[in-house]
This record gives sequence, C-alpha cells and structure tokens, in this order.
Amino acid sequence: MTKNSTTIRTYNDLLTEKERLKTLLQAQKQILRQDVEDIKAELQPVKNAISLVGKFTTRDKSNPLLTSATESIIDLVVKRLLLSRTGWLTKLVVPFLMKNVSSHLVNANQGKIFSKLFSFFGKKKTDDTDTDEFEDDEPVTPAAARRKPEPEEPVEERAV
Repeated sequence: MTKNSTTIRTYNDLLTEKERLKTLLQAQKQILRQDVEDIKAELQPVKNAISLVGKFTTRDKSNPLLTSATESIIDLVVKRLLLSRTGWLTKLVVPFLMKNVSSHLVNANQGKIFSKLFSFFGKKKTDDTDTDEFEDDEPVTPAAARRKPEPEEPVEERAV
C-alpha cells in the first residue's frame, strides 16, 4: 500500500482500491504508449538515414532480371567509358554504389519499366477509323506515284 491510501478494512474498501489501481494502470499504460510514440517520432530521421545508407551498401535482389541488366549497363557505361582513366579505387567504389542504388530504384519502379518495355516491343495497333487527314480512300503512296501522269501523244492508227 502507498502512503496516500487508507487502510482497507472492509470488502467494499478492497473493491474501490482495486478499481482505483485499474484506472491508475490504464493511465500509466497510456502515458507509456505516448512516450514510445514520441521516441519513435524523434528517431525517425535516424531511421531514414540508416535506410539511405542501407540502400548504398546493399542490393535489392527481388528482381534478378532487371538488376542484372542495370548492372551490365553500369559496367559498360560507367566503369569502362566514364571511369576509364580514373584510379582503381574509384573504379571499384563508384560502380558498387551505383549498382546498389540503381537496384533499389529499378525495383521500386519495376511496374513502370515493364509496361514501357512491353509497349515498346508489343504489337502496334492500327486504327482504320483514323483517316481524317486523307479525304479519299486511296492507299498512301510515295510522292513519285502520286504525280499526275503526263498526257500521252496521240497515236495514229494504221491499218495493216
């Protein structure tokens, strides 16, 4: 018992003390939850920084096709062309960091990448109803074929 509480003498005193302790416990739980939420909010910038560092140091391996394609492009363009005259440490570190970051970016946008890729290699739809710029239904021909024919010279008919 605490100093503020009175001595429990009857069963009703016990029930009221039990109820008071339950409400005190609920209030302390709520204060504790609020404190944990405040700590989480204060540590959010640290969590974001750790996440960013993690993107620089690890690769996202959820889509090996896109990841290997970006790694090959980075090796070809960055390592062999852009960094061809730099030191060995730069040739190791820069492509490593670029591959890690690009794997996360590519996997975050893989839906957009695949849709553009499929639309690029997919069949082109031809729409016959969109012929407003041509007034007649003649097929489009090269400019040489569209020239007006020159009038022919009259041919004399001879009886044989």
